[in-house]
Amino acid sequence: MRELGLHDDSTPVSKPIPHSDNNPNHYSPLPEFPPDSTHFVPPDFGLLSDIPTYATAPVNHNPNSFDDNWNATGLDYVDELIRFAECFETNSFQLGQVILARLNQRLRSPTGKPLQRAAFYFKEALQSLLTGSTRPAHQPASSSDIIQTIKAQKTFSNISPVSMFASFTANQAVLEAIDGSMHVHVIDFDIGLGGHWASFMKELADKADLRKSAPPGLRISALVPDEYSAESRLVRENLTQFARDLNIRFEIEFILIRTFEYLSFKAIKFMDGEKVAVLLSPAIFRHVGTGFMTDLRRISPHVVVHVDIEGQVGFGTTSYRQALIDGLEFYSTLLESLEAANFNGGGGGEGDWIRKIETFVLFPKIVEGVEAAGRRGTPWREAMVAAGLRQVGLSQFADFQAEFLLRRVQVRGFHVVKRPAEMLLCWHDRPLVATSAWRY
Repeated sequence: MRELGLHDDSTPVSKPIPHSDNNPNHYSPLPEFPPDSTHFVPPDFGLLSDIPTYATAPVNHNPNSFDDNWNATGLDYVDELIRFAECFETNSFQLGQVILARLNQRLRSPTGKPLQRAAFYFKEALQSLLTGSTRPAHQPASSSDIIQTIKAQKTFSNISPVSMFASFTANQAVLEAIDGSMHVHVIDFDIGLGGHWASFMKELADKADLRKSAPPGLRISALVPDEYSAESRLVRENLTQFARDLNIRFEIEFILIRTFEYLSFKAIKFMDGEKVAVLLSPAIFRHVGTGFMTDLRRISPHVVVHVDIEGQVGFGTTSYRQALIDGLEFYSTLLESLEAANFNGGGGGEGDWIRKIETFVLFPKIVEGVEAAGRRGTPWREAMVAAGLRQVGLSQFADFQAEFLLRRVQVRGFHVVKRPAEMLLCWHDRPLVATSAWRY
C-alpha cells in the first residue's frame, strides 16, 4: 500500500483557515443565470455569497484509514486490481479474465468505503477496456443523461469547494492577464457545461460599467469531442442569453478535437486587437497529447492557465499499474472529502446524491484516465517549458478568494497550499485541484 502514497502519517497535514474579514466587500461575487431561465443551469453559476454555510459534523479523518482498510479482512481486492491492471502491460488477457471474474465477485457494486467504491469504478473501466465494450465516455449523451449530468455537477459544485476553486482561480488568472481589454478571446480546451464563464462575463461587465465604456466583447473557442453536440447547444443558448442580459458582445465557436488534432491552431479563427487566453486541462492531453504546445507561441497568448482537477490520472505514463495506483489514491480521497461535506439537501439521502456524482461526474473521468494509460507522451509540464513558457504567480486577490470560499463552505479538512507559481486545494495532505498560470 505504500505505492498508493498511503504511508504512516502520524498527523494530518492541515492548515487553519484564517478568519480575518479585512475588506470583505472587495470581492466581486459570482453571478447566476436569471431565475426564469427555461434551461437547466450549468454548475458554478452561483454567488459565493450565496453558498450556504454548512453546519459540519466532526470529521473523523484518520490519515491511516487506508492502511486500516487494507489490513481489514476482505479488502485485499486492491492487490487483485493491481494484478488486473498489470495484465494490460504484459498482454496477459486470459489471466485478466480470470482475475476479473474474481473481482466481479468481490466488487459487485459501488458500495462501502471510498477506497472500495473507487476500486469498483476502476474495475469497471478496466473491464470495458478488456472486453472492448462501448464506453459511456464515448457515447452521444441522451437528453436524460445530460439532465442527470447537469444535476450531478450542480450538486457536486454546491457541496464541495473543488469546482468553484478551479473556476475562480482560472478566471482570476485570465482577468489579470487581459488587463482591462475590451476584446477578449479565450480558447477553452475543456468547456464542460460552460458554467465557469458566467463569473468571467460578470467581471467584464462590471469593469466596463466602472469605466463607463462600451460593452466588452468576449469570444470563446471551445474544443469539444464529436459526441458533444447536444451539450454544445445547451452551452451556446445559456451563455448567449447570459451575455445578452449583461449587455456583453459574445460569440462562441465549437471546434471538434479531431479537427484540431490535424490543423492545430489553424482550426481557430483569430482577430486583430484581441487579447488571447488559453485554458488547458488534463482532458485535452488524453485526446491529442502535448505536441500542439509547440504551436502556442504562434498565437501569442497573454496567459496559458492549466487547471488539474483530476490528479493527472493516466496520461504521461506507459504503466496501467501506476495509473491505477494514482487513480485509486486520487478518487478515494475525493470521495472521502465528499462524504465529509455532511450535505443534507433535497432529492434523496446521502447515498442518492453521492451515487449520482460518482456515476455522472467521476466515473466518465475514470474511464478516460484508464483509456489514456499506456500511451506514451511528454508530461504536460515538460511540454510547457519546452514551448518556452514560464510559470507566473497567482495574485494576492486569488489568495483572498480561496480563503473566502473555504470560510463559506465550512468543510473541515480542506485547505489551500500556495506555491511560488501554483495554487492547490488540498483535502488534508492530498491535492485535489492545482491551478498554474504560464506566460512567454
